Amino acid sequence: QVYKGLDIITNKVSPQEQRLCRHHMISFVDPLVSNYTVVDFRDKAVALISFHAKQIWTDLLPAKGIDIFSRDKIPIVVGGTNYYIESLLWKVLINTKEKASAAPGPVTDRKVELEQLDGAELHRRLSQVDPEMAAKLHPHDRRKLARSLQVFEETGIPHSEILHQQQQEEGGGPLGGPLKYPHSCILWLHADQAALDQRLEKRVDDMLAAGLLEELRDFHRRYNQEKVAENRQDYQHGIFQSIGFKEFHEYLVSEGKCSPETSAVLLEKGIQALKQVTKRYARRQNKWVRNRFLRRPGPNVPPVYGLEVSDLLRWEEDVLKPALEIVESFIQGREPPAEPVKMEHDLKENKRSHRVCELCDRVIIGDREWAAHTRSKSHLHHLKRRRKLEAASRAAGTEGDSGDTETSDSSLPLP
Repeated sequence: QVYKGLDIITNKVSPQEQRLCRHHMISFVDPLVSNYTVVDFRDKAVALISFHAKQIWTDLLPAKGIDIFSRDKIPIVVGGTNYYIESLLWKVLINTKEKASAAPGPVTDRKVELEQLDGAELHRRLSQVDPEMAAKLHPHDRRKLARSLQVFEETGIPHSEILHQQQQEEGGGPLGGPLKYPHSCILWLHADQAALDQRLEKRVDDMLAAGLLEELRDFHRRYNQEKVAENRQDYQHGIFQSIGFKEFHEYLVSEGKCSPETSAVLLEKGIQALKQVTKRYARRQNKWVRNRFLRRPGPNVPPVYGLEVSDLLRWEEDVLKPALEIVESFIQGREPPAEPVKMEHDLKENKRSHRVCELCDRVIIGDREWAAHTRSKSHLHHLKRRRKLEAASRAAGTEGDSGDTETSDSSLPLP
């Protein structure tokens, strides 16, 4: 939502709603900027929340007395993308742009350059300068591999060493540095999966009714048509990675160049793809809340209050009223009437353990992922197949031995 344009597909709050409450961080980045990152988001948001929190880039800081805290207001961070929310709550990011921007000449994004390399090559390079980090990352995860190499190249310090420094700060933990705003609480709106899926599908239908196709056509014509013609379109960075734009790529580039029947098929394909990827994204965000908020180890974790939104007819009773009570309790320094969500976490679990399944020819990162892999259908299929081959091989060996001798050796171990 930080980018200008694509208001429908990014579900931006309407101008009418924005007039009811002051909003920040919406529609201020040029859509052709491709190197805007979560670090940029954090720096500007922190400056808006509190002028005194951390002076990073002076051009991003508001005039004194304008930040939210100085006006005795409470910042409400609305998600969305929980990775961005985590970057505001905890010290978990590494800023390398300050050093990079000091270099003469045009500004280039080193991470984007590195992502052009093959994953195996990135992993090999990282293994040479930061073997600890390389052991924690999957060889196919080009984005994370490129980021770790970028950190080393632009700071001269291995990424793993900087993470250790963050974790060892007072209030730090296994997932990063200390909590930046100790008096925070998280309101987690969650719904039954079937109800959520149905609501997300309806949201896509509502977006189409609101003019989604016209918005996509206009944006494609203004910003992406030339890139496609020159075969340099990029759906991995900037606004073009927004959910929904790339799903309609085939439809947009072929519209007017194919039969109406083909165009209709491509349109329906884009609609169904958008519904699927939206539901998948919602599942990932809920998983992030469980793993990075609810199961976050250490004491420096804000309480998470669950609000059930499966039945919208009960919005007042299930969401609005308890949410107001929780927030008012925090403002007044009282214990909220609701109990925060508790979820046990395994202190021994290693989220970055490195294992190789030679049977499936796969690298698995994380204890939980390894446990899930060993129970997966594909792994069990390969295991069953190997056992059959081993049994057949032993049987063939036994038959060969019996053909060469008149008696069998009963001292041989049974298969």
